[in-house]
Amino acid sequence: MTALTSILLLPLGPLFMPRFYLVFLFIYFLTFLYTQISHLFKFYLTANKMIATIRRWNYRNSDGNYSTSPTPTSYSLINDLEASTNHNDTQLIHGFIVPNYAEPIALLRATIRQLANHKNAFTNYVIILAMEASEVDHEIKADCLNEEFKDNFLHFIVTSHPSDIPGETRGKGSNVAYAARQGCACLIQSGIDKKKLVLTVSDSDSSIPELYIKELEHSFFQADQPHSLLFAPPIFFSRNSFEVPAAVRMTDITWSAMVMSSLSNSRGLSFPCSTYSLSMLLAEKVDYWDTDADSVGEDMHMMLKCFFRTDGMARCCPIFVPINLTNVQTSGYLSNMNARYVQAKRHYNGVADLAYTLKKSFGVQSELDTALMVKERTSIYVSPHLATNKIIMCIKVMEAHMIPVTSGWLMFAAVPLMQFILFPPHSMVTFVGPEDNPILTSDFFCKLWNIVKIITLFLPFPLFGTLAIYEKLHRIIDRELYNKAQTRTWSNLLDYTSLPIAAWMFMTIPSTIACLKRLYKPNEQYIVSEKHLDSQ
Repeated sequence: MTALTSILLLPLGPLFMPRFYLVFLFIYFLTFLYTQISHLFKFYLTANKMIATIRRWNYRNSDGNYSTSPTPTSYSLINDLEASTNHNDTQLIHGFIVPNYAEPIALLRATIRQLANHKNAFTNYVIILAMEASEVDHEIKADCLNEEFKDNFLHFIVTSHPSDIPGETRGKGSNVAYAARQGCACLIQSGIDKKKLVLTVSDSDSSIPELYIKELEHSFFQADQPHSLLFAPPIFFSRNSFEVPAAVRMTDITWSAMVMSSLSNSRGLSFPCSTYSLSMLLAEKVDYWDTDADSVGEDMHMMLKCFFRTDGMARCCPIFVPINLTNVQTSGYLSNMNARYVQAKRHYNGVADLAYTLKKSFGVQSELDTALMVKERTSIYVSPHLATNKIIMCIKVMEAHMIPVTSGWLMFAAVPLMQFILFPPHSMVTFVGPEDNPILTSDFFCKLWNIVKIITLFLPFPLFGTLAIYEKLHRIIDRELYNKAQTRTWSNLLDYTSLPIAAWMFMTIPSTIACLKRLYKPNEQYIVSEKHLDSQ
């Protein structure tokens, strides 16, 4: 209903309730500006922590002779970590779940090869290649990859997710749920201690650096309750970014920036995106991943499920190491734009998480949910701030799904349309008489109208600040973590001219469609967007 309301408010607000509408716009735009400024500062913190983590890693690997001197922050982090890191980094067994459907084998090969190059891959890594039984010739693809990489890992497990399981909705979540159950059962049967098993869910194009595993292990052993944590890295798009349209590139840049800013949350109430890790004990405790129509956004949904099933004890632990992903890429400009649009529609189907969050926070729990929570609770305590944290979770989910569907319409059209209706250019198009125009009859509403117009001028500036910080961050990640010769340059600043197209085509329109479809069509066909990888 939010999408429909925001669209209807544009003409109906000035016509029938201009006073209320003015107050609403003032509150909405002021709140939006505050949240964007907050995200800017959080993004700045995340960016600094990412740079410090990367430079600490490079400083150690070069025996203190790293060419780019670590910053003062980096030196303090080095000293702190040297004093605290005494664990054996081979204690944990890492199970990498790689769900895929109709993905090119070259892409999967590059993803798995990246993991095979890690130091402890042969002794501590398990690949769980999650295939879909509905994919034609999926066995051939799986057998090929198994034969190529089976000697590089402790185990190489292939699962084939059936397409006819009752009650399931097709998507990444249902495939991951099946693969996790089958893979974990196989590993436990082979003698692996479930307490030492950490599951990392990735996308088929996730290039996971070894530094991520090192930082994950450090955070795991330093945590008081590691089995109540989801470990979430930032996402980064650099594998094929120069081979896609600028609008696609800018959409993914702003998306990754939003994910990065959310990680600097002092309460640990943030959401993983695309790639994340958790212990098998936590996955088992919450009964693995949900597979129904309300769990399409599997990454956010899993965090929400862990939070509610543990009575608010589960937290998201940021790992400040970027996971490199590929942009959606097809042959042809229009085809590529359409493929990114299809992907955006699929992403915004995660709006179902809003109803799930509201139900779990304020609704009546089913007998099954209550029984599972009592059975699976490992402590007699709950989070002391559970009620407050539930409200924060609701706000964060609403921000993630309601801002995209409302901001485009209101930011671009609310003020111009209200100006046109209340102050028409010609008497022939007069809709509201001067005596009914609160801006003309009330000094208060006249000042409020001017304030609203001023606020709208400042709304883009936090985004501009975020992107300015991102430009520097992108170059550092490319050169110092991934050792890439080609990175973003000043000429890429022209990409920003495509932001209005990207905002409407890949955010406002697909999020509006996703919200409207929830009113009559909760189940959506799962379509995978095409991705190419010509070079690493």
